Amino acid sequence: MNNIILPELGEGIEKAVVALWYVRPGDLVKKDDDVVELVTDKASFNIPAAGDGRIKEIHFHEGQEVKVGSTLATMEPSLV
Repeated sequence: MNNIILPELGEGIEKAVVALWYVRPGDLVKKDDDVVELVTDKASFNIPAAGDGRIKEIHFHEGQEVKVGSTLATMEPSLV
């Protein structure tokens, strides 16, 4: 399993809010596909998939606050 994690955001930003999921559990994604949009008080940004695979589980709902380093979703890597 691979985890999609909220990375360091810099400039003292320690949290973000999930604005929109582009995927659902069971969806296939390719490397660099946008998975989720997050918003801070300074900007909004997307987090892409780090590799090919299938979204297994989403850990935060839209509107929920997420701290840096938290696992946003779990992904099963593609074997092909």
